[in-house]
Amino acid sequence: MISSGANPKIKQIIQWQNKAKERRSAGIFLTEGFKLYEEAPVSSVREVYLSESAAGKIKENQALKKKLEVTGWEVVTDEIFTKMSDTQTPQGILCVLNRPEYTLEQLLLKESPLLVVLEDIQDPGNLGTIIRTGEGAGITGVIMTKGTVDLFNPKTIRATMGSIFRVPFVYTENLPEIIRLLREKEIATYAAHLEGKEYYDGFCYRQGTAFFIGNEGNGLNRETAEQADHYLKIPMEGKVESLNAAVAASLLMYEAHRQRSH
Repeated sequence: MISSGANPKIKQIIQWQNKAKERRSAGIFLTEGFKLYEEAPVSSVREVYLSESAAGKIKENQALKKKLEVTGWEVVTDEIFTKMSDTQTPQGILCVLNRPEYTLEQLLLKESPLLVVLEDIQDPGNLGTIIRTGEGAGITGVIMTKGTVDLFNPKTIRATMGSIFRVPFVYTENLPEIIRLLREKEIATYAAHLEGKEYYDGFCYRQGTAFFIGNEGNGLNRETAEQADHYLKIPMEGKVESLNAAVAASLLMYEAHRQRSH
């Protein structure tokens, strides 16, 4: 059992929790909670840590016990686990996993892909919710600008509720080039924009489709919006001018899902 905060492994975990650059350099990300561990591909798991309290309860879950026997685990005292954890009420299990990697070509392989293009989304909860909702709506993948929050931020990971393991994604430093490639692939692009004249349910999304969603405070950059094939809008009542980025993306993704399912 690890009982010292000076243990090199514990010091490394704490550093990874706090520094995105260190996580990127190591090619890893961290998850906490039993649901995320249960959904994680065994091949991606590098290390597993259980608090002393949690370790005493694993016999009650045979499926969990079998997976732990495959991945291996180390036990740490409850006090040390609290220092390692990014949550206020730790469940008692923390995993180090290899980051999944995808290419744009992989996202475009599927016939009539359904993509979400995110420009400079800043809130980890919004990004995680978009990933999770996107899986539910059957999207092909997510494209993000480099200015978008770190997908492997612990808060983002928790918000995905496991969808991080199944939704393909890429970051790009050159969004105009990505948009050019989408156009070459005959993928129609739609900008959620205040200047839109037609409601989002007035378009057909049965063919290749990409929705552009902009920054929470500023929306899409004008240069990005102007490259879209269409502007669309979401009905607003009262004095509301716009919706939360994750809510807006969810409406669009599920409208595409509705059309493609009928």
